[in-house]
Amino acid sequence: MRLARIATADGVAFASIDGEPGDGARVREIAEHPFGTPQYTGRSWPLDDVRLLAPILASKVVCIGKNYADHVKEFDGQIPEDPVIFIKPNTSIIGPQAPIKLPSNSSRVDFEGELAVVIGQPCRAVKADKVKDVILGYTVANDVTARDQQRHDGQWTRGKGYDTFCPLGPWIETDFDPADRHLTTELDGAVKQDSRTSLMLHSVGEIIEWISAVMTLLPGDVILTGTPAGVGPMADGQLVSVTVEGIGTLTNPVQG
Repeated sequence: MRLARIATADGVAFASIDGEPGDGARVREIAEHPFGTPQYTGRSWPLDDVRLLAPILASKVVCIGKNYADHVKEFDGQIPEDPVIFIKPNTSIIGPQAPIKLPSNSSRVDFEGELAVVIGQPCRAVKADKVKDVILGYTVANDVTARDQQRHDGQWTRGKGYDTFCPLGPWIETDFDPADRHLTTELDGAVKQDSRTSLMLHSVGEIIEWISAVMTLLPGDVILTGTPAGVGPMADGQLVSVTVEGIGTLTNPVQG
């Protein structure tokens, strides 16, 4: 099932998407929330007649750094034995087609295409072999980073925490196996990142076990699983698109 958040003339709602985009797909409005078994209101629209928003508004976005060896090497870093975690504020979340706004006090803002996990129920201390029980689904993310500030500060909160620095979308795919999926990032149509999720140093199960040993995860919380090599700067007027095989493409314009 594909789950989305949509904006219509009547307001904002969760919805499921039936059919393929560009081939007569429709969205069916979900009453209240998408967790558990969705209940429908009976209202529906053609997909082309609604605006897709960030598919979820998380209480927190927990991210994994240094989770692809080739990305670690491109920054001359040490490959970590354990997952490296950090948090982006939920105010950084935006949806498809919303602009990534470049801070005036940064000289380099990078794209980082990633697979994201959406949590479906409250959980704590989840074992790696049980994570399917707590996952709602998966979506596409861009862990936008002010690289110069990340390097200057020696920690990552400011450089990764600006408003608009966590694009998510276009929807949540609930029927998805993350073990070996193609991930690409394009900047103005040129491929910059080209990798597979099978190259992650720590699997989704290992990541959730590690994070949930530290903090309680709540329904709607988002986990970013790390980015492969090829990250690079974006400039005003460019268009960045992240695609994960089996989910879809998340596209955002860049605005200075």
